[in-house]
Amino acid sequence: MKLAISGKGGVGKTTIASALIKVLARNEGTVYAIDADPDACLAASIGVPDDDAFNLKPVVEMREAIRSKTGTGAFYSLNPKLDDFIDDYSYKLGNIRFFRMGDPKKGGSECYCRENTFLNALITSLLLDQKDTVIMDMGAGIEHLSRGTARGVDMMLVVVEPGRNSVNTAKQVERMAKDLGIPKIGVIANKIRSESEKQFIAKNFPDDLILGYIKFSEAIWANAMEPSPAVEMDKELLAEMEKVCHIILREVGGKSN
Repeated sequence: MKLAISGKGGVGKTTIASALIKVLARNEGTVYAIDADPDACLAASIGVPDDDAFNLKPVVEMREAIRSKTGTGAFYSLNPKLDDFIDDYSYKLGNIRFFRMGDPKKGGSECYCRENTFLNALITSLLLDQKDTVIMDMGAGIEHLSRGTARGVDMMLVVVEPGRNSVNTAKQVERMAKDLGIPKIGVIANKIRSESEKQFIAKNFPDDLILGYIKFSEAIWANAMEPSPAVEMDKELLAEMEKVCHIILREVGGKSN
């Protein structure tokens, strides 16, 4: 199962991605967590130490390493000879294997075209076998979709908060995901404080598109200013994401515990 998570900046995309990763790693086996966001915040959210995340070799460098070992032909097939690349370019945290896309670019430097091209090939055919899951935390907004990075995923998850700008971005993501041929799209409503906010989301998207409503969390808000270990075990968030996971697994044909 391959999932991409998108949404407007500030909607809590990485928080939702990290909760989803934790739930699936606990219940569904190995999860390949790929931080495809240039802001690179996923590592801290899932519990990877800052120094280890910083020193981890970016996944784009795997391309040249594989070519140096296997040649320039069709190398995007998982076989025992490539297992060591997975170890070299990922951080293991329980059932989670974390990858980061690339180093942050300096102002005025080149774009992420090289990284996105390889990342697309990687998630399409290198990492995944039938028992494993790939989750990509995409960059904010819609730019990554214009590069086709998420082409080939089973489902695009769009995180949205109560607000017109967030809803408009989500609808753009939905349209572009359909253009890319992504078979399923789901909306996760985040930071819901009231019934009126829930209704605002509900009137903007069809019922069958909305996977769940996640309440606003004071603990997560406080953590944005000063990290707190308590957020790691935000029980309400994880409980809600358990429900979302059951829906996702049913939608993409996986097995739910």
